[in-house]
Amino acid sequence: MRMRRKPWARPELEACDFFIVDPKELKGKWNNSYKKEQPIYLELGCGKGTFMAVHASHNKNINYIAIDIKDEVLVLAKRNIEKAFEELGESLDNVKLMAQEILLIDEILGEEDSIERIYINFCNPWPKERHKKRRLTHTRQLENYKKFLTSNGEIWFKTDDDELFEESLEYFKESGLNIKYITYDLHNSDFEGNVKTEHEEMFTAQGIKTKFLIATR
Repeated sequence: MRMRRKPWARPELEACDFFIVDPKELKGKWNNSYKKEQPIYLELGCGKGTFMAVHASHNKNINYIAIDIKDEVLVLAKRNIEKAFEELGESLDNVKLMAQEILLIDEILGEEDSIERIYINFCNPWPKERHKKRRLTHTRQLENYKKFLTSNGEIWFKTDDDELFEESLEYFKESGLNIKYITYDLHNSDFEGNVKTEHEEMFTAQGIKTKFLIATR
């Protein structure tokens, strides 16, 4: 479903202390952009920010980068993140939010940025053969992530799509990444500490199982 344009979204984002207007300026310097230098986790395609809101507000010892492409979505993420921190009485100083085309992620992150974990949650499955290179788990993209993922870094991937999950296993293998953990039914697995996204809630209500894996360098 196409989200209706919100002309007030960009001004609200640009008035926000944790929204980065030009993330390219921080390439190689992300560690210095936070109040405290600590591990950085990256969410690719944060949507309305429900996942990031929980993670960042409950883990102040981690710095987070949350990326999506549409201002209309990011402004909802901004509000959800602010709400989560306010409810816990926490200062919001470990999150950076930005609009960025993820296929061009290497324009804003480099080796010096040392990302320790990447979250990819319910990304577009791009089922048509001619579009598969756009997948966030495609080999071409994984090779880009390896440029800034630390030597012991991890990629956490969740999806409802069976074909995407199976083909992503091949992508990870092609990129020399090891599958550390895998389940085809996350909510009935032994994995602890899962935080549901808005898509995850929707698919679960429809009886669709969540597939999940952790890949490591």
